[in-house]
Amino acid sequence: MKLLIHGRNLDVTPAIREYTETKLTRAIHHFEGLVKEADVHLSVARNPRVPQQTVEVTMFANGTVIRAQERSDNLYASIDLVASKLSRQLLRYKDRIQEQAQGPVHRSARDEEAGAAANLPAPGSSLVDGKEPELPSRGVRRKYYDMPSMSIDDALHQLELIDHDFYVFRDAESGQIQVVYHRNHGGFGVIQAKDA
Repeated sequence: MKLLIHGRNLDVTPAIREYTETKLTRAIHHFEGLVKEADVHLSVARNPRVPQQTVEVTMFANGTVIRAQERSDNLYASIDLVASKLSRQLLRYKDRIQEQAQGPVHRSARDEEAGAAANLPAPGSSLVDGKEPELPSRGVRRKYYDMPSMSIDDALHQLELIDHDFYVFRDAESGQIQVVYHRNHGGFGVIQAKDA
């Protein structure tokens, strides 16, 4: 597994790097074949009155993004919390893959891999090829990602894996861009265009 560790407002010492690598390697030990790359951001709040140490990990498992973020007063505690959260998310992801492989209604794993490969950029190219870099206006952060078509159930599953409040996806039936989100009082909601 390729592991990238970045520090924001702190120096990543060899001790912190080793602890992070050990904890994440242990967390994904049973899922070693699934996870290809992990991107870790360690940060410390600049405000001395708010002792907040954040660990954010984004993992790429067979084309699926799995993300977890934890905060606490201690960086090592945050690393422990995020490692256990990732382990639970990977277990859910693996169970979902096994359920889909066993179900007669779902496509075979080989068909899913072929579909995922069709959505990937050509070797040697990237999602930003042919685009000119420009500075965004102040306070705007842009993210670009592949948006394969999926069902609402698949989008809800992805929402659980990325640990966000919402997930934007392209609906497999209509081809329209939709948003699934966590409702404040439990359950999920879907935002879609009026004509969809």
